[in-house]
Amino acid sequence: MMTAARINFFQLAPANLKAMINFSASVKQSSLGPRLVEMVNLRVSQINGCGVCIDMHWRDLIKQGAEPRHLNAIAGWREAPFFSTRERAALAWAEAVNALPHRDDTDAVYPELREHFSENEIAELSYAIAAIRGWNVMNLSLRNQIPENPAPGF
Repeated sequence: MMTAARINFFQLAPANLKAMINFSASVKQSSLGPRLVEMVNLRVSQINGCGVCIDMHWRDLIKQGAEPRHLNAIAGWREAPFFSTRERAALAWAEAVNALPHRDDTDAVYPELREHFSENEIAELSYAIAAIRGWNVMNLSLRNQIPENPAPGF
């Protein structure tokens, strides 16, 4: 169902917007690498139903050279052969953290995460999940729409 955006939050509360943009930029500069961060962004956005973010992160992964078939399988990553054990651990963590507080599966997936990520990387990954959840909340609650023609560079 298409509805009009409630407000254009990109033109309002500039200090808060700048902080969110800087937060997201810091996550993308982390040691995780841009591809893994974007995969997590895409998966969390799929779960949360944020069309704006799904579109944006899918396009970014394509620009990075990701195969469309690989990206289409992210929603079913457990059954797909395209993902490394590191990517699987990150996607499992993203899903578990995103489910909080309604469900806490973090104890079940944390041991696998520790096998593939340092403590610093776990913190960075958790910040990445927090950042994309924030954007999902903003876009969904304020009914931000997928642009027919994305802005240049996005």
